[in-house]
Amino acid sequence: MAKSKSSSSSKRQSKPKLSEKPSKAAAEGVHDGNYTHTGSKQEVPPLRAGLYVVATPIGNAADISLRALDVLAHADRVICEDTRVTGKLLKMHGIAAHLTAYHDHNAARVRPQLIDEMRAGKSIAQVSDAGTPSVSDPGYKLVRACIDAEIYVTAIPGPTAGVTGLILSGLPTDRFLFAGFPPAKTAGRRNEFETLKSVPATLVFQESAKRLAASLADMETVFGPREAAVARELTKLHEEVRRGPLDELTRHYQEAGAPRGEVIVIVAPPSQEEPDESDIDEMIRARLAEMSVRDAAAEVAAATGLPRRRIYTRALAIADEQGTG
Repeated sequence: MAKSKSSSSSKRQSKPKLSEKPSKAAAEGVHDGNYTHTGSKQEVPPLRAGLYVVATPIGNAADISLRALDVLAHADRVICEDTRVTGKLLKMHGIAAHLTAYHDHNAARVRPQLIDEMRAGKSIAQVSDAGTPSVSDPGYKLVRACIDAEIYVTAIPGPTAGVTGLILSGLPTDRFLFAGFPPAKTAGRRNEFETLKSVPATLVFQESAKRLAASLADMETVFGPREAAVARELTKLHEEVRRGPLDELTRHYQEAGAPRGEVIVIVAPPSQEEPDESDIDEMIRARLAEMSVRDAAAEVAAATGLPRRRIYTRALAIADEQGTG
């Protein structure tokens, strides 16, 4: 974007311009809205003004879609987490684009300027470093702002690490919850896992490699020996999916150390088989020896997935029998 020539006083009064880094192709020529596919130049029609949320590969660069290339080639601006990462992707396809950084640290400042541009008739494509924008990044706030401003928004779907890991895990896919990154510290993680313990769905987490073993240990403590899977380096040469009960996965990564690459952890939903009444009573008695009726009922209800009122009623009866109520 060329800077207009103006006096120093007018510069002080004008709004700050968006920082802009042209890709190498844009720096060498005119942004013509074309790109190269299978060795031939593709012409792309103009885009409607608005926001285009574009998914990009999570590892294998060949996973970019033709529609994504169309949009990236013709958008007036491409906003991204890291201009260097996105610049490499665009260069592979001969795309000349104007890149602007948009991330957690500058989103609040940049977002109003992007809204003004789209209101003025510009088309903006949003990408993340890898995968689908607006999942675990500030992208959803821009989508929300566009909706509030009645600006056109559409998505160009494609890869996302969480769903890819879920598909490869072999765990139920009919109902799942994407929970993002757990808290970094043990107490926070366990508290969060407790809130998810009774959710009747497969759980999908992102996790840093260095915290993986500790996070798996906390999952085992809270969720018990559920089946799980750890997926890393998805779609890349060294893709790996390790499957097994949480206790086995915990031991493996405690001994092997932190793996390389991005990590997705998938945990099976709680068992749908209702325990026998005798087993429930045994669980209640064990907890009544250590805590109040209310707390014992809460723990057993969470562990079994059964209604708390039902467990509380049974716990009261057992406490009366034992003379501890």
